[in-house]
Amino acid sequence: MSLHDRVESLKDKHAALDAALQAESRRPQLTAAAVSEMKRKKLRIKDELERLSASV
Repeated sequence: MSLHDRVESLKDKHAALDAALQAESRRPQLTAAAVSEMKRKKLRIKDELERLSASV
């Protein structure tokens, strides 16, 4: 997988997590644990994207 492909894949995952977080926030019974886990994953992806951008 090329660097560009990896970055695009991470961007797609980040966007999917963002959509999942928005959907979860609209639920009447908000699951705090699920939201926290999604936010952590999203932050890890963002950190990796920044790291990859810095190395280019």
